[in-house]
Amino acid sequence: MQKANVVDIKEIHLGIFHSLMLEFEQHRLPRLLRLKDKVDSGKVINDVDFEFLRKEIKDACTTKHLTVVYPELEEFCLQLGHLYKELCDKALENEMR
Repeated sequence: MQKANVVDIKEIHLGIFHSLMLEFEQHRLPRLLRLKDKVDSGKVINDVDFEFLRKEIKDACTTKHLTVVYPELEEFCLQLGHLYKELCDKALENEMR
């Protein structure tokens, strides 16, 4: 009986991951890439961009524990963290000019 519960939980997690990845691919990633283009071109981010980036980083911090249970997510999370750092560094650089 215990084994069935673990399988059920993994199935639920897979469904949640699938939904989260669709949301990421269709909405969050395109917006992050537009924001990257903006800061790479030397523009300053506005309050809406800042709040979006702040929320993205907060969400990443909230879900980082999943890499312990699902180590296959680690590389994805590391790359995303690197993108967030690049965006923040470039946004700060643009703001300081």
